[in-house]
Amino acid sequence: MEVKKLKRTFFQRALGRPATELPENNDFWSVSDGKITLDLSQCPALKEPAGAVRLEGNLPAKVLVVHGEDGQYRAYENKCTHMGRHVDPVPGTETVQCCSMNAATFDQDGNKIAGPAKKPLKTYPVKTDGGKLVIEIG
Repeated sequence: MEVKKLKRTFFQRALGRPATELPENNDFWSVSDGKITLDLSQCPALKEPAGAVRLEGNLPAKVLVVHGEDGQYRAYENKCTHMGRHVDPVPGTETVQCCSMNAATFDQDGNKIAGPAKKPLKTYPVKTDGGKLVIEIG
């Protein structure tokens, strides 16, 4: 399998700058009882396949939520298992990739497919419930 690299500048990779932006506001999600609940109607980044959003703050770990090109939603601990930097989806590939120089790449199930990472990404169970997305973070 040929691994496609996310287009990033040298400086973006060297500084570990993620491609996925933080949302302008966090009003569309909440956390309670070990679950993150997102209102999909209020999250433009997840409306279309290949979209993603970073969730940070008031959580035990940073989370990356991806609307896969297959229409399924997935959630990952947003921490590469090699260097601990953010991961981002790579459009057109159903993969996520570390934002650093090594570009460790993982399949949609979090398994490493390229790069120096030794362990898979931590993934979280996701289900849709009406217009809500519920992520079990434990």
